[in-house]
Amino acid sequence: MKLEVVTIGTELLLGQIIDTNAAELGRALAGAGVEVVRHVSVADRPAAIRAAVAEALDRTGFVLTTGGLGPTRDDITKREVAGLFGKPLELDAAVLRSLEERFHRLGRTMPAVNRTQAEVPAGATVLPNPRGTAPGLWVEDRGRVVVMLPGVPSEMRGLLAEEVLPRLAQRNPGTVVRSRTVRTTGIAESALAERVGAIEAEIAPLTLAYLPSVEGVELRVTAWGLRADDAERRLAAAATQLRARAAEHCYGEDGTDLAAVVLNQLRARNARLVVAESCTGGLVSGRITAVPGASDVFIGGVVAYDNVVKSGMLDVAPELLEQHGAVSEPVVAAMAEGVQRQFAVDAAIAVTGIAGPTGGTPEKPVGTVWMAARHASETRALQRIFPGDRGEIRARAAQAALDLLRRLLAGGGQQ
Repeated sequence: MKLEVVTIGTELLLGQIIDTNAAELGRALAGAGVEVVRHVSVADRPAAIRAAVAEALDRTGFVLTTGGLGPTRDDITKREVAGLFGKPLELDAAVLRSLEERFHRLGRTMPAVNRTQAEVPAGATVLPNPRGTAPGLWVEDRGRVVVMLPGVPSEMRGLLAEEVLPRLAQRNPGTVVRSRTVRTTGIAESALAERVGAIEAEIAPLTLAYLPSVEGVELRVTAWGLRADDAERRLAAAATQLRARAAEHCYGEDGTDLAAVVLNQLRARNARLVVAESCTGGLVSGRITAVPGASDVFIGGVVAYDNVVKSGMLDVAPELLEQHGAVSEPVVAAMAEGVQRQFAVDAAIAVTGIAGPTGGTPEKPVGTVWMAARHASETRALQRIFPGDRGEIRARAAQAALDLLRRLLAGGGQQ
């Protein structure tokens, strides 16, 4: 089963609100065996809404919209869809009564403008919305379907789970659209593609996508329209192949967090961890403490942004800073050793770099980061020159520093 999604709201096009509804719909519909073949966002304008829905109906015959069901003048989705189907808007007594009761429970008088939310296209199925004033609507005529959901994410999510997905399951029994993701880091997309090779023919009818981000490259393999047991069997086999080909660059699947992987490695050794950060300013510690249960491994950290702190709290020798500069292998190694010694623990991570946009030199351009990982008496240091803006450089550095410790603990090679 295929459908198209139309998200409606001028605020989406202006970038004032991130369209989280589209992402949620994609995930949920795929789980129900429905393929979203196209997603568009349009402004709160009659011609734009009508054209987007009409074109989507011509292509797939099934459209799901979000937004434009409120009580104000810019909420016109319902009117435009009704016009497309040639159906008049009629006052639904049950919806009106539900609205009035909702306002009464809240101790408020219902504004007259909310009465328009009780108007529905003739013959439409009302999808009750206990979380808000705008009901969902299912309009179906001569094999063409438009499902209209409110734009408020919590309301959309509830109606999708309780009203829409069960109806779609009845129309599309037995098959799923399901994905599995192999997570990698420390390797560029092109280099990873060379490692993986031409695997597509081997895993067919599954499909493979490369998804790069500041944390690495995800390998997403997807089963389309297969029965659940067949999809799971094929996905498991494909993920095993991908993990083998990604080798040391793979650290987990699906929602695996690299920080959680590192914490589990340390936990297995009864080891404890400290962090010394300069350019990342606490991002590494933040990644670690975002993992539930981190406190049994993570002791704490030092944000040593100024050289005075590096020398005063981490015992980095002033002559190292003067001779090599703060962004250097000797300094980052000394930071890792110093913070480990200060806290008397087994493992340490240290990061120092130039996140920009200023501060770079020809020898050390913006994006230059030195990282060190230390376990017991072994230290491993690594330099990287990361692309991107300040935020991306810092995020990449935090990920790479965690991965450096992962590899040290696993006994594998450097990135």
